[in-house]
Amino acid sequence: MAEVRMALLVGRHVNKIDRKGRVSVPKPFRDAFKDQSFAGLYAYPLFKYPAIEACGEDFMNRISQSLDDLDLFSDEQDELASVIMENAHPLAFDPEGRVVLPPELLEHAGITAEALFVGRGTRLQIWTPETYAKHARQTFEKARSRGATLKLRPSGPAGGEE
Repeated sequence: MAEVRMALLVGRHVNKIDRKGRVSVPKPFRDAFKDQSFAGLYAYPLFKYPAIEACGEDFMNRISQSLDDLDLFSDEQDELASVIMENAHPLAFDPEGRVVLPPELLEHAGITAEALFVGRGTRLQIWTPETYAKHARQTFEKARSRGATLKLRPSGPAGGEE
């Protein structure tokens, strides 16, 4: 049986948040989740930055399985499970394609009026536009100064492309 591949989450989109915490998930991002059994996404605080990370059900299952690969009762497993799984929220899409971002996630990211959705391939991040702009500049300069490179996987079935 052929594996169903989720569309890539790429690009940046800014949307307003209403007073109830509702925000419209950009259509290209919503469409990437349409073939999953849960009609929504999973969101959790991005522990390295003041932002929210979100993914689909398939990726959330991969995270859970990867945590099971760590030594049971190890500090690493406990910490990562606490940071991600305990703080994850399943956010269902409403008929207009919106989700309600929980207050604790909004507070963690400092989001009040606008949310910047940033594609990360199989995941997305949600930032304030101002915080992300500063982060993006710093990240770009850091990658440039260290001469970052990327070794591409081979194309074809083993590399993920057909």
